Amino acid sequence: MAKASSKAELFEVGCPCCGAVLKVDPATRAVISHVAAVKPKTFADFDAAAKAMREQEGRKESLFRQAVDAEKNKADLLEKKFQEAVKKAKETPDEPRIRDFDLD
Repeated sequence: MAKASSKAELFEVGCPCCGAVLKVDPATRAVISHVAAVKPKTFADFDAAAKAMREQEGRKESLFRQAVDAEKNKADLLEKKFQEAVKKAKETPDEPRIRDFDLD
């Protein structure tokens, strides 16, 4: 009799990731059935898909140019940081570190 009542108690759960509908049996905690979500078409026609691909190529080229410019400026930036560190090191005299032995 418990098996008959468990079929009536199946409940549906929607997957937050893919939108599928799962039917779960609470007694066994098992997925009884799975209905995949209907995925809409990405593009209505071939021309729209081709246009999107051309736009994507433009974005790729733009990102590449930005990365190249950043690499060109990277050497100058590192050189400036190094010169600043050298200047700071010259201004601050080196003092010998105090050892535990010196404190006794």
